Amino acid sequence: MFLFLSKLIPLLFYPVGGSIAVILISLILLKRRRRRLASALLILAMWLLYFSSTEFVAHGLTRSLESQNLPQTIPVADAIVVLGGATKTPQSPRTMPEVNEAGDRVIYAAKLYKDGKAPKIILSGGRVTWNGETGSESSDMASLLDLFSIPRSAIIEDPASLNTRQNAENVKVIVAREKLKRLILVTSATHMPRSLAIFRRLGMDVTPAPTDFYTVQVDQRKNAQGRLLSLLPDVEHLALTTRSLKEYVGLFVYRLRGWV
Repeated sequence: MFLFLSKLIPLLFYPVGGSIAVILISLILLKRRRRRLASALLILAMWLLYFSSTEFVAHGLTRSLESQNLPQTIPVADAIVVLGGATKTPQSPRTMPEVNEAGDRVIYAAKLYKDGKAPKIILSGGRVTWNGETGSESSDMASLLDLFSIPRSAIIEDPASLNTRQNAENVKVIVAREKLKRLILVTSATHMPRSLAIFRRLGMDVTPAPTDFYTVQVDQRKNAQGRLLSLLPDVEHLALTTRSLKEYVGLFVYRLRGWV
């Protein structure tokens, strides 16, 4: 039940869900002839959608997360931990697992392994089956690592985790079983603050290895035309704002539960 509610309730705090909720409230107020308040709420919904769809807001929120763990020299460790959320299930018409926007996690893990940073790769990720999808994300990632000639003997799978907390709990069990100590944590840069906090809260020795950055330094050097365009609404910026808000909501909920 917690998993379902954790997916459902936050939708009201995201731009689209929040705006729809405000619009519905304004329609109820209109029926009750509270026109002034209803009009104010409609304007609020419009501005909420507009600001959430601008590059200025989207990149500002995202950068506030990504800048917390910038790339650093990665030390040699006992294992590379890759968190799920990077793949699409290999169901027809797909002929193999495919990567999504966070697919850099798999690529970066392969690079770190090839660079000799660790002899083992722990792939942590199950799959929520509400939409009829099958298999695990850990299996998908293992199949993709085959393409990089990563030996199966180097891969340890956790196919049961359905959220970041479970990622950390299950990896801790694996680490104890395999007698591993130093870990390199690979996940998206926006996801790293929450992930790193959970792993360290559970007492694991973790070095962050963020990837999948959305904001880059060139954003700071836009000319007048670029700055003007950054104020115009765009659906990709709306999605990025939502993704960043999801992390802040997740951090808030995890703090309430004492997980970080």
